[in-house]
Amino acid sequence: MSGPKIKDTQVVELIGRNRLGSEILRDGLEVAVPARDRGIDLIAYSDLSSNVKKFAARPIQMKASSEASFSIDRKYKRVANLIIAYVWHVHDPNATVTYALTYDEALKIARKCWGRAKGNSASWDRGRYSTSKPSKQLCTLLEPFKMTEGKWWEKVTRTRYRRKFGLRA
Repeated sequence: MSGPKIKDTQVVELIGRNRLGSEILRDGLEVAVPARDRGIDLIAYSDLSSNVKKFAARPIQMKASSEASFSIDRKYKRVANLIIAYVWHVHDPNATVTYALTYDEALKIARKCWGRAKGNSASWDRGRYSTSKPSKQLCTLLEPFKMTEGKWWEKVTRTRYRRKFGLRA
Protein backbone atom coordinates (compact mmCIF):
# COMPACT_ATOMS: atom_id res chain seq x y z
CA MET A 1 0.00 0.00 0.00
CA SER A 2 1.37 3.35 -1.05
CA GLY A 3 1.78 6.03 1.59
CA PRO A 4 1.23 9.76 1.12
CA LYS A 5 3.76 11.66 -0.98
CA ILE A 6 6.19 13.49 1.28
CA LYS A 7 6.89 17.09 0.29
CA ASP A 8 9.11 18.12 3.21
CA THR A 9 12.62 17.64 1.79
CA GLN A 10 14.18 17.27 5.25
CA VAL A 11 11.79 14.41 6.07
CA VAL A 12 12.53 12.78 2.70
CA GLU A 13 16.26 13.00 3.44
CA LEU A 14 15.87 11.55 6.95
CA ILE A 15 13.75 8.63 5.73
CA GLY A 16 16.18 8.02 2.88
CA ARG A 17 19.21 8.12 5.19
CA ASN A 18 17.61 5.68 7.61
CA ARG A 19 16.66 3.32 4.79
CA LEU A 20 20.16 3.54 3.34
CA GLY A 21 21.78 2.93 6.72
CA SER A 22 19.57 -0.11 7.27
CA GLU A 23 20.57 -1.61 3.91
CA ILE A 24 24.26 -1.11 4.67
CA LEU A 25 23.97 -2.61 8.16
CA ARG A 26 22.00 -5.57 6.75
CA ASP A 27 25.04 -6.46 4.63
CA GLY A 28 27.33 -6.61 7.68
CA LEU A 29 28.92 -3.19 7.31
CA GLU A 30 29.01 -0.24 9.71
CA VAL A 31 27.73 3.30 9.09
CA ALA A 32 29.12 6.65 10.20
CA VAL A 33 27.53 10.06 9.75
CA PRO A 34 30.00 12.93 9.16
CA ALA A 35 29.69 15.84 11.59
CA ARG A 36 29.58 18.35 8.71
CA ASP A 37 27.93 18.19 5.29
CA ARG A 38 30.67 18.61 2.73
CA GLY A 39 29.24 16.40 0.00
CA ILE A 40 29.29 13.18 2.00
CA ASP A 41 26.12 12.06 3.76
CA LEU A 42 27.28 8.70 5.14
CA ILE A 43 30.41 6.59 5.31
CA ALA A 44 30.02 2.84 4.95
CA TYR A 45 32.89 0.76 6.29
CA SER A 46 33.87 -2.77 7.12
CA ASP A 47 34.64 -3.33 10.76
CA LEU A 48 37.84 -5.19 11.46
CA SER A 49 36.81 -8.78 12.04
CA SER A 50 37.32 -12.23 10.63
CA ASN A 51 35.25 -11.12 7.60
CA VAL A 52 37.84 -8.63 6.33
CA LYS A 53 41.61 -8.57 6.19
CA LYS A 54 41.92 -4.79 6.01
CA PHE A 55 39.79 -1.78 6.77
CA ALA A 56 37.65 -0.55 3.85
CA ALA A 57 35.48 2.55 3.75
CA ARG A 58 33.55 4.45 1.08
CA PRO A 59 31.91 7.88 1.28
CA ILE A 60 28.29 8.06 0.13
CA GLN A 61 26.34 10.99 -1.29
CA MET A 62 22.64 10.19 -0.98
CA LYS A 63 19.92 11.41 -3.33
CA ALA A 64 16.58 10.53 -1.70
CA SER A 65 13.22 11.30 -3.26
CA SER A 66 9.51 10.56 -2.97
CA GLU A 67 9.50 9.77 -6.70
CA ALA A 68 12.07 8.45 -9.13
CA SER A 69 14.83 10.92 -9.99
CA PHE A 70 18.40 10.84 -11.22
CA SER A 71 21.12 13.47 -11.24
CA ILE A 72 24.87 13.71 -11.49
CA ASP A 73 26.78 16.87 -10.63
CA ARG A 74 30.36 17.66 -11.60
CA LYS A 75 31.11 18.83 -8.03
CA TYR A 76 31.09 15.19 -6.80
CA LYS A 77 34.00 14.24 -9.06
CA ARG A 78 36.41 15.66 -6.47
CA VAL A 79 35.39 13.18 -3.75
CA ALA A 80 37.66 10.12 -4.04
CA ASN A 81 35.88 6.73 -4.10
CA LEU A 82 32.45 8.36 -3.77
CA ILE A 83 29.32 6.24 -4.11
CA ILE A 84 26.17 8.09 -5.13
CA ALA A 85 23.10 6.35 -3.70
CA TYR A 86 19.72 7.10 -5.27
CA VAL A 87 16.88 6.16 -2.90
CA TRP A 88 13.56 6.34 -4.74
CA HIS A 89 9.97 6.25 -3.45
CA VAL A 90 10.82 6.82 0.22
CA HIS A 91 7.11 7.40 0.93
CA ASP A 92 6.28 3.76 0.16
CA PRO A 93 8.31 1.06 1.97
CA ASN A 94 7.02 -1.55 -0.50
CA ALA A 95 8.26 0.42 -3.52
CA THR A 96 11.47 1.93 -2.12
CA VAL A 97 14.48 1.05 -4.22
CA THR A 98 18.14 2.06 -3.98
CA TYR A 99 20.69 2.29 -6.77
CA ALA A 100 24.37 2.85 -5.92
CA LEU A 101 26.92 4.00 -8.46
CA THR A 102 30.36 5.50 -8.44
CA TYR A 103 30.67 8.96 -9.93
CA ASP A 104 32.13 7.51 -13.14
CA GLU A 105 29.35 4.91 -13.43
CA ALA A 106 26.66 7.59 -13.00
CA LEU A 107 28.38 9.90 -15.50
CA LYS A 108 28.63 7.09 -18.08
CA ILE A 109 24.89 6.39 -17.76
CA ALA A 110 24.04 10.11 -17.97
CA ARG A 111 26.09 10.46 -21.14
CA LYS A 112 24.35 7.45 -22.69
CA CYS A 113 21.00 9.07 -22.01
CA TRP A 114 21.78 12.74 -22.60
CA GLY A 115 25.23 12.91 -24.21
CA ARG A 116 26.41 15.01 -27.12
CA ALA A 117 25.31 12.36 -29.61
CA LYS A 118 21.70 13.14 -28.67
CA GLY A 119 22.23 16.89 -28.86
CA ASN A 120 21.62 17.49 -25.13
CA SER A 121 25.09 18.51 -23.98
CA ALA A 122 23.92 21.95 -22.79
CA SER A 123 22.89 20.63 -19.38
CA TRP A 124 26.33 19.15 -18.77
CA ASP A 125 27.92 22.44 -19.80
CA ARG A 126 26.38 23.73 -16.56
CA GLY A 127 27.99 20.78 -14.75
CA ARG A 128 24.88 18.71 -14.09
CA TYR A 129 22.52 16.17 -15.59
CA SER A 130 19.16 15.79 -13.90
CA THR A 131 15.69 14.30 -14.46
CA SER A 132 12.66 13.78 -12.26
CA LYS A 133 11.11 11.48 -14.86
CA PRO A 134 13.65 8.74 -15.66
CA SER A 135 13.16 7.22 -19.09
CA LYS A 136 12.84 3.50 -19.70
CA GLN A 137 16.40 3.57 -21.09
CA LEU A 138 17.71 5.18 -17.90
CA CYS A 139 15.87 2.70 -15.67
CA THR A 140 17.28 -0.20 -17.72
CA LEU A 141 20.82 1.20 -17.40
CA LEU A 142 20.37 1.60 -13.63
CA GLU A 143 19.09 -1.95 -13.06
CA PRO A 144 22.56 -3.57 -12.58
CA PHE A 145 23.19 -1.04 -9.79
CA LYS A 146 20.04 -1.92 -7.81
CA MET A 147 21.08 -2.69 -4.26
CA THR A 148 19.99 -6.14 -3.16
CA GLU A 149 21.41 -8.41 -0.46
CA GLY A 150 25.20 -8.40 -0.51
CA LYS A 151 25.66 -5.57 -3.00
CA TRP A 152 26.63 -2.98 -0.38
CA TRP A 153 29.27 -5.33 0.98
CA GLU A 154 30.71 -5.83 -2.50
CA LYS A 155 30.56 -2.12 -3.42
CA VAL A 156 32.32 -1.01 -0.23
CA THR A 157 34.87 -3.78 0.33
CA ARG A 158 35.32 -4.80 -3.30
CA THR A 159 35.22 -8.42 -2.14
CA ARG A 160 32.65 -11.12 -2.67
CA TYR A 161 29.71 -11.19 -0.31
CA ARG A 162 29.14 -14.33 1.70
CA ARG A 163 25.82 -14.83 3.45
CA LYS A 164 27.43 -15.15 6.87
CA PHE A 165 28.62 -11.52 6.72
CA GLY A 166 25.15 -9.98 6.79
CA LEU A 167 22.64 -10.01 9.57
CA ARG A 168 20.13 -12.86 9.51
CA ALA A 169 16.92 -13.39 11.43
